[in-house]
Amino acid sequence: MPSLNVSFTDEELEGVRAAAAAEGKSLKQYLHDLGVREMQRKQFIAGATGWADRLRDEFDQAFPDEVPPAPRGNGAAAA
Repeated sequence: MPSLNVSFTDEELEGVRAAAAAEGKSLKQYLHDLGVREMQRKQFIAGATGWADRLRDEFDQAFPDEVPPAPRGNGAAAA
């Protein structure tokens, strides 16, 4: 299985060890889970953004008072 070495300052390593201990995990498991959790977070955001984009027109039609104003063109003055 691939692995990598990660360098930390003494202060950083102390903080990471404390965070791992707070979750009841080994340092190795904590760092692994942190990377996986970030990957899953990005996948969730991409999926949620895609879902919102697909439903935007339907929402705008159902709630016309909630449609944000269109962006102004170049040189448009604020009212």
